[in-house]
Amino acid sequence: MEHRLISAVETALGWNGAEELGNDFVRGTIDDPGLVSRIMTPNRLLDIAMRRSLNRPQFRCFQKGEEVHPAIYYTDSVSPRGQSIPMVNMRSLGRLLGEGATMIMDQANVFDPTMEVACRALQWWSHERVQVNAYLTTNAAAGFPLHWDDHDVVIVQLAGEKEWEVRATSRKVPMYRDSDPNSTPSDEIIWSGVMRTGDVMHIPRGHWHQATRAGSGSGKSLHVTFGITKRTGASWLAWLADWCREQEVFRHDLDRWHGTGGDALTAAATELVGERSPADFLAAYEQETSLPRHVPFLDVLGPLDAVVCTTRFRPRIQEGGETVDVVASGKKLTLASKALPALRLLLSGRPVQLEQAAAVVGADVVEVAEILVKEELCAVLTPELSSGYTGLVTNAVS
Repeated sequence: MEHRLISAVETALGWNGAEELGNDFVRGTIDDPGLVSRIMTPNRLLDIAMRRSLNRPQFRCFQKGEEVHPAIYYTDSVSPRGQSIPMVNMRSLGRLLGEGATMIMDQANVFDPTMEVACRALQWWSHERVQVNAYLTTNAAAGFPLHWDDHDVVIVQLAGEKEWEVRATSRKVPMYRDSDPNSTPSDEIIWSGVMRTGDVMHIPRGHWHQATRAGSGSGKSLHVTFGITKRTGASWLAWLADWCREQEVFRHDLDRWHGTGGDALTAAATELVGERSPADFLAAYEQETSLPRHVPFLDVLGPLDAVVCTTRFRPRIQEGGETVDVVASGKKLTLASKALPALRLLLSGRPVQLEQAAAVVGADVVEVAEILVKEELCAVLTPELSSGYTGLVTNAVS
């Protein structure tokens, strides 16, 4: 899936694909102001907060370096029947931001179609899971203290300015669940400076960093952080542990009294490691990932006229003579080989208007689309979902 944001980030960072992800700290600038404002604006982020019932920790506010108690900016919206729904009190939130504060929305991709599509495109690009958090900071609000993330991040400054400091790692590739707490920051400063609208930077896992507007006076900053969690050797071993349950030798109790069975376990473990390589794990991880949320197709609501592939990772199309297999999200579909042109179009990750597609690959595209929607590999292209692609991803038959 070709996405304008990914192309712009690659150009800004000097990358050619996702191979450099996680290697080194790097920063650059997107030269297209229209693209930057298209991704997200402060007012659009506030609109999302206003229209949804959000709860901590998905939505938080910080002031003077400390988290603001939710009771200060939350209120209960009570229906005429007494049903209570927690909602952000926009007047209270406005006062906080007017004084100077940071508003954080985790997993903005759950609520905003543009963020959803961007994360899906980044997942197809990186072959890893991606989520995006949005940070709106106003006036001279202090930031978080030095910290490190257990995943790689790509940060895009969408509005205003914010001062950053990035340091080296104090422990190589630390993990969320690790043998060392990794609580002592490195003294080596890799970069410090101001991120301005359009700037992009990549901070690899484990690098200490902090951001703030303290001392900057009036103004604002909006940036989004795409968190990309890559698989590790530990992930592979955990996957092997799941496979070992198929063999009886691993299901027996460990005999602490007689010390028998150790040789058999070691031999079986060695065989398991040889049979299932890290490459096998990575391939399985992509194809077995669960299906994302989407709007179901109901024919009572109208005909199927437009679809888009919404799998977390690019489906694998395997040609086999008279048939073709589609493998994705734990499913394997087998169709006649004549469906191949339609499949390539429908599974491209780009929006497909079926009437236009029929003129390009034949009327069978409608039948194939119905199958893919039924199997939940494609979703109905609602106007809301379509808005997430507009101006960022071209139509599949363009």
